[in-house]
Order: sequence, then C-alpha cells, then structure tokens
Amino acid sequence: METDEVSVREQLFHNRVRETIICVLLFTCLYMVCYLVLTHFKKTAEFVTDDVEDATVNKIALWLCTFTLSVAVCAVLLLPISILSNEVLLTFPHSYYMQWLNGSLIHGLWNLVFLFSNLSLVFLMPFAYFFTESEGFAGSRKGVMARVYEAVVLLILLALLVLGIVWVASALLHDNIARKSLYDLWEYYLPYLYSGISLFGVLLLLLCTPFGLSRMFSVTGSLLVKPRLLEDVEDALSCTVFEEDSLYRKLHCGSPSCWVKLNIEAMRKEYQAVQSRRVALEMRRKASPWQRNLGYPVAMLMLLALTVMCVLMVCFNVLELLLDETAMPRGMEDPHLGMASFSMFGSLGAAVQVVLILYLMLSSVVGFYSSPLFCGLLPRVKDTNLTQIIANCVSLLILSSALPVFSRTLGITRFDLLGDFGRYNWLGNFYVVFLYNMLFAGLTSASLTKTVTWAVRRELIRAFGLDRLPLTVSRSTIPVKLLLASGLSKIQ
Repeated sequence: METDEVSVREQLFHNRVRETIICVLLFTCLYMVCYLVLTHFKKTAEFVTDDVEDATVNKIALWLCTFTLSVAVCAVLLLPISILSNEVLLTFPHSYYMQWLNGSLIHGLWNLVFLFSNLSLVFLMPFAYFFTESEGFAGSRKGVMARVYEAVVLLILLALLVLGIVWVASALLHDNIARKSLYDLWEYYLPYLYSGISLFGVLLLLLCTPFGLSRMFSVTGSLLVKPRLLEDVEDALSCTVFEEDSLYRKLHCGSPSCWVKLNIEAMRKEYQAVQSRRVALEMRRKASPWQRNLGYPVAMLMLLALTVMCVLMVCFNVLELLLDETAMPRGMEDPHLGMASFSMFGSLGAAVQVVLILYLMLSSVVGFYSSPLFCGLLPRVKDTNLTQIIANCVSLLILSSALPVFSRTLGITRFDLLGDFGRYNWLGNFYVVFLYNMLFAGLTSASLTKTVTWAVRRELIRAFGLDRLPLTVSRSTIPVKLLLASGLSKIQ
C-alpha cells in the first residue's frame, strides 16, 4: 500500500516536472521571437546613447514589453493548441509518444496565461511606463535605483486608485458582495478588475473585427498584383516614367526662388505618389501571368469564403442560443481531451475552427491599426519609440486575452473556457451574449457588402477610363449604359 502511494507521488512529480519543462520551452521560444520583432521596430537611438542610465532603463523596459508580447501570443494560441491537442489525442489514443499531451497540461497553460495577463496589465506595463518617464525623487542620488523607487511609488498610488474605483463599481453593482469582500483582494477584486478589462477587450474586438474583415481585402490587395481589365501595362508605365522625370526636373533643376514653399511640398508629395505608382506598374510587368491573373482572385475568394463562413457560424450560433441552453459560453474545470471532437465535422471542422480563430485575430489587429483612433500607434520599422512599444504591447494583450472569450461567445468553437477565463459574470447573461452575436453578424455583413460593392464599382470605373472624368461630374450618377458604351468603344 505504501509502495503504491510512493509510485503515485512519483508519477505526479514527473508529470509536474514535464509540464513545467514544456511550458518553459514554449514561452522561451515565443520570447525570443517577440524580442526579434520588437528589436526590428524599436528606435535604435534610444538604446545606443551616451547616457548609460537611460540605455539601461530602456533595455529593462524593452524586456518587460517582450514578456508582455509573449503572453499575448500565448493567449492567441490557447484555443488553437487546445483544439489541435484534442484532435491529436483522438487520432492517436494509445500512442506512448502522445501521453505528455493531456488535460492537465492544457489547463495549466490557461491558468498561466490568465495569471501573466493580469500581472502584465496591472503591474509590469504601468511599471515600464513609469520607469521610462521617471528621473528619481528630488534630492535623491541619481541612478537606476532612484528611478525604480519613483516608479514603484507611482505604481502603488495607481494600484490604490484603481482598486478604489473597482470597489466603488462593485459596490454600486453588487452591494452585498462588495461589502463582504472588502479585504478579499486576490479572490474577488483582481478577477473582477480583469473581468472588466476582458469585457473592454471583447467590445473592442466587436468594433475592430468587422472593420478589419473589410480592410483585409484592401490590405491583401496591396500586397498582390491586381489584374487590370482593358489596360496596357507598357503604355501606363511609359506615361508614369515620363511624368516622374518631369516632376524630378521641376524639383531639382529649377531655381528655388521661383517656387513657393507650399507648392514645392505639394509637388514632392505628388512625386512620391508617382514613384509608388511606377513601382506598382513595374511589379505588374515583372509578374507572371499566373500571379497577375490567378493569385489575386484566389486570395480574394479565400478571404470572402472565410468571412462568409464566420458570419454563417455566428448566425447558426444565434439560432442555437434561442433553442439550446448549452450554446451559452461557460467555464469548465476538466477539458476531457481525447473523448470527442469539438466539431460536428471531425478533424476537418476542428482545423477550420483553428483557421477562423487565427483569421479573426489577424482581422481584429488590422481593424485596430486601421481605425482613426489607433492608427497613430502603428509601429514603424526602426522608428518606434519606447512609449509606442508599450502602448502597442498593452493593446495587443487586451485584444489577445479577450480572443478565447470572443471566439466562444460567437460560437466559432465549442471548446469551453478553462480556469478563470470562464468566471466572468457577464458570460451567463443571455441578453448580452445574444445581442453581441447579433451586432457582430450585422456589422460584419454591412462592412462586407459595402467593401465588395465599392471594390467592384471602383474597378469598373478604372477599367473603362471613367476615373479621368473631371471632379464636377459625380461618378455615382454614371448610368450603366454609359459604362457599357465606354467599354465597347475601348474594345473596338
């Protein structure tokens, strides 16, 4: 009996060590990748300075940003890893080499991501910002430790302010619970605070994702060679080169006294636009017929199929919410991996779920950086200061930590939320979940319809040469007969 107890304890110990090693290796790999990404965008002048103190402070802040970005990537990969692990265990149920892939490991990953997300949002990122902006208290010795003391004091004051706001909010919404939980900081207030942050992230995803799904078409189109109907590439390229040479001579060969400064700036912008147009035409000329005529339509059809599939799954989830209570998002303690597939279509459906989850995350990031409110945060290669890096890491962490709740609320996957991710109070409200699904389906359908119709209309106007009409002519009033007549005359 005692030998059996020892063997069980040894097994539990080896399982814990194995899970720890796997988590450390995964996070180390993500940390190195995120560090390379941040060093690609950071402004080098802030880290190579004569002031050793500033350089040290900036390096420490960059390490904290790298940690936060790694946690954000882990949050994005939570659902894909969980879904794929379940399918692997279904495919190889008795494989010795897949015994390390179990529910305990997945549950541990979810708990670690939740813990580190709280730590990064509440402590690390505010400390990194205060640390870079601090100079030490007046009268104290200058140095890195003086900045640490000032940053810690500011962080404590901020924590007291935030906890006071959370206590007031909880007292207004849940009076009895708030009074009983006044000293219950870890068990109630921090999860309550993170629940509010997650709700903000889910609402931000609701606004950014439909806009990003429509922007994905234009962003992908800018990276590919578009097929042009009834256009002579050589003729357009020669005209563009001639226009570029003319602008170059006006800018560099004329006397500066002849030009007003405002006109010179406008001409420089026009010269840059002509240069970019020439580069695009040269790319189109160098592209193969397959790239020019097949790559762009296939990419657009794939994006359209993924977007339509997301909308259809959300509409199906709305019907399930009305008919079945199990469609509501909820938390679970044991994932029970390897028992049954989380998709009615088996492994193929699970793979589609993973693709849709990653596609929604990518679309939300595109929509976030394309929105007028946050377009100023868009990082630039080798020209992004440390404050912008901190703001970007916080924004990406808020979006990514809300992705599991977002995907489960919309019915993209049937994998229930693990750990503290399923403890959010608003998840059990039917009206909130139902309204959220309806808003997402409506906004995405409206954005998709507008994008497709405007894209087709723009390409027709450009193909038939009507984009050269004077601005006094409203192109929205151009009849279809004029389009067809112009097209026939071009063909003849």
